[in-house]
Amino acid sequence: SAMTIDRTRRIELLRRWSRLMDSAYRVPGTAYRFGWDPIIGLIPGVGDVATSSFAVTILYHANRLGVPRVVLARMVLNTLADLAAGLVPFAGDVADIAWKSNTRNLGLLERHERPGVRPSSGDWAVVLLAMAVIGGALALVLLSVGMMLYAVLRPFL
Repeated sequence: SAMTIDRTRRIELLRRWSRLMDSAYRVPGTAYRFGWDPIIGLIPGVGDVATSSFAVTILYHANRLGVPRVVLARMVLNTLADLAAGLVPFAGDVADIAWKSNTRNLGLLERHERPGVRPSSGDWAVVLLAMAVIGGALALVLLSVGMMLYAVLRPFL
């Protein structure tokens, strides 16, 4: 059907772009592969925005292809981890070679894009663990702010 051809073409295009961004080249004498992501990421300010646009493209197509919400959340977490690493000059670009969020997200998309494919327990575990860690960090920040406010306002209470 036309829908299947469209899905197939869409995924093949994303696969080609993912390969270009994450694994187009091999470091001579090693098994390490890299793509344009860490190279473009070296450009201050522009690099991370440019490489994030492809991550957003994968997320957009994953949503259009009906990937379950929890898997989309896992893909967003992969992208955020990549962006967080990218905040550290040079080290973030080295991390891009190891993390390959585009390849990870494409794998999740390919595994879950067919209607009826259910999220795995690993998908739920990653998302729930991230929510717990983020929630715990937020609670610590709020507790710290509360303690500082109490210390500052204590003489007036």
